[in-house]
Amino acid sequence: MDVNLIFQVAAIGILVAVLNQLLIRSGREEQAMMTTLAGLIVVMMILVREISSLFELIKRTFGL
Repeated sequence: MDVNLIFQVAAIGILVAVLNQLLIRSGREEQAMMTTLAGLIVVMMILVREISSLFELIKRTFGL
């Protein structure tokens, strides 16, 4: 696991939080919700890819 992964997730979280607040203040609650949902999906895709590589490493390590 790399420290860059933590920074990527944190940067996406900060960006989504700022966009969410800007959209809510301008009265676009639906778009704010969609932005939050899109950020969550992006982070989940990154995490699933990392978990997949972790399982591949475990399989290679134990020869499964």
